[in-house]
Amino acid sequence: MAGERVKLQVKERESRGSAESRRLRARGLVPGVLYGKGKGAHPFCVEERELRRALTGDHGLHAILDIVFDGQKTAHHAVLKEYQLDPVRPRLLHIDLHEVRLDQPIHAQVVVELVGESEGVKEGGVLTQVARQVNVEALPMDVPDHLELDISGMAIGDSMRLSDLRVPEGVKPLDDPETVLATVTPPTKVELPEEFVEEEGEEVEGEVPEGELPEGAAEAPAEPEGEAGGEAQTTEG
Repeated sequence: MAGERVKLQVKERESRGSAESRRLRARGLVPGVLYGKGKGAHPFCVEERELRRALTGDHGLHAILDIVFDGQKTAHHAVLKEYQLDPVRPRLLHIDLHEVRLDQPIHAQVVVELVGESEGVKEGGVLTQVARQVNVEALPMDVPDHLELDISGMAIGDSMRLSDLRVPEGVKPLDDPETVLATVTPPTKVELPEEFVEEEGEEVEGEVPEGELPEGAAEAPAEPEGEAGGEAQTTEG
C-alpha cells in the first residue's frame, strides 16, 4: 500500500571496491549507495536480514525508507532505485537508494494487476497482459504498490488501454493513454494439412480391402497333396 515508511539503520563505508563488497557479503552485509540531489553519493552497508524486512511485506517496494546512519539522528527519506540479486543463491548483492523530499512528486514504475474474470475467456478466448508496469508521477507517500485493471467486461476481440485504468487521486500516469494493457483474442485452431485428414471409411490409395485381390492378380495354386513337409516323392521303377 502507499504511504508506508520503514526505518532502516545503515553503516557508512569508505571503500567501494569489489573486494570490499565481497568481504561485506561474507559477513551478512549488503553494500549500497544513497544518491541525493546535489549531495553526491553516500556508500553504506546494511544487514541483509534488515534490508529484506524493509523491502518486503504489505508496503512493497514503494515504501519510503527512513535511512539513518550510525551516529546520526537525522533520517534521509529515500526510495528504492535499483537492486541486484545473486543469480544462483537467493540473496541481495547490492542496492541503490534515491533520496527524496516528501513534498515533491517523483516518478515511479507501478505494477498492473488484472482482476476479475473476462467474459471472453469464459467463451474460450485467450487473455494476454501486454504491459505489466506503467510509469506514474506522485508524491512519495502517494505512490501505490500496484494498480488494478478490472477485465470482467472484456469480450473476445476487446482491448483495454491505459485510459481504462483507474488510478487514485494524486497519481498521474505518464505513458501514452492509448498504451494497450490487456487483450482477449479468439482461440487458436490447429488445422492439419489435407493429406493428413482422412474421412471415416475412406480407402487409402494402394490399400487392398481385406478378402479381395488386386485387379489382375492370379490366385495361387493349391499345394499338391503329398508334398507337405517340402520333400519330393520318387516312383520306383
